[in-house]
Parts: sequence; structure tokens; C-alpha cells
Amino acid sequence: MSDPVLALEGVCKTYNAGAPNAVDVLRGIDLHLQPGEVVALVAPSGAGKSTLLHIAGLLDTPDAGAVRLAGQDMGGASDDTRTRARRNDIGFIYQFHHLLPEFTALENVTLPQRAAGTAKVEAERRASDLLGRVGLAERADHRPGALSGGEQQRVAFCRALANAPRLLLADEPTGNLDPGTSTQVFDTLVEIVRDRNCAALIATHNHDLAARMDRIVRLEQGQVIPT
Repeated sequence: MSDPVLALEGVCKTYNAGAPNAVDVLRGIDLHLQPGEVVALVAPSGAGKSTLLHIAGLLDTPDAGAVRLAGQDMGGASDDTRTRARRNDIGFIYQFHHLLPEFTALENVTLPQRAAGTAKVEAERRASDLLGRVGLAERADHRPGALSGGEQQRVAFCRALANAPRLLLADEPTGNLDPGTSTQVFDTLVEIVRDRNCAALIATHNHDLAARMDRIVRLEQGQVIPT
């Protein structure tokens, strides 16, 4: 078996450490994701789901434990290395798309590639290909305000995948969509993730969607529990 794309080992996080109201949010998290694997993260509100995703995405650091991305220990990595990893190796999708309203769908998907140094022609080619994969080829020149909620979220998926990340992290990516659109958007996302052999950790409250992923892990009392 190849090295996991993401390895969290003994990850702990405490807020207000040393204070009377200290909260142990994560208590020795162990979680590995393999290439091409789609994993559901299910957790009640306030269980630390966002904290876990932020640490996995190198937006936050644990108080203890190791975070490895494609075998590289990111704990001692420089700020430049972590920034480069977030830009090139990790894609983020949130419940609300956060598209830039003044840019078209094509431009929104092109921008992260340009920031990574991809030439404009190649960035636009990749963006067009991704938008075509999600059925938005004819909407590429539309700004977000002219797109439906489901279309906007599909553009956000394309943007997250534009730099061909090794790891995709999603926080309730279909939580703002109606059930029919949610299923359609989810199926498209999983298809692209598997085609590109990246790993995906998808936090969701939708148990029907979670059941369609490769496996489910629950976050309870600061620990990951396989189900």
C-alpha cells in the first residue's frame, strides 16, 4: 500500500490551555487517508470538526501529534513550505462557495492556478475542462450572481481541484443545497476525486451521502471512531 496522502497521528488540540475553562477539542486523533479514498467525517455541532479540518489543511497547528502530507512531516515545516502545500497540494470546499463575484466562473477557477504559477493559456484550458466535467461549459463566462446555488457550488468544486491537489477537504459542501441538487453535485465531486486519485475528507451531516463514501469516521469527545 502506498503512503497515505494524509496521516494524523496522536493529534491533540486544547483551547485556553492552562485556564480554568480549557477545552480539549481533539484528544489523540489518528486518521489516515489513502489516494483515491473518499471518507465521510460525521460529528455533532461543537465536536471539533472544523478544528480537525483546519489542522489537516495546515491552517492551524496541533498542540501535540504529527500531521503528514504525502509522507512529509509538516510539524517542523517552514511557513513557506506550509503555504506552498496549501496552495498546490490541498483543495478546500466550504458550505458557502465564497466565489469572487466580480469574476466569471472560468476566471474563478483560473485564479488559483495563476497564483501557483501556471501560464494563463494552460490555466484556462484546465478550468474549461473542469467546468465541462461538471456540466458548466456553457456557463463559463457567467459571474456567480447569474448562476444557481448548485452551479456556484460546482464552480467552487472546480476551483478546489484546479491545482490537482493530493488532498481535498470539504466542510458541509452540499449543506446549502436542496436534496436533489445535493446528490447531483456530490456524485460529480466523487467522480472527479476518484478519477484524479486524490484523497477526500468530507464533513457532512447528511447520513445518506456519508453512506455512499468509502468509509465513515465519527468525531466524538475529541476522538475519531470508525463506523
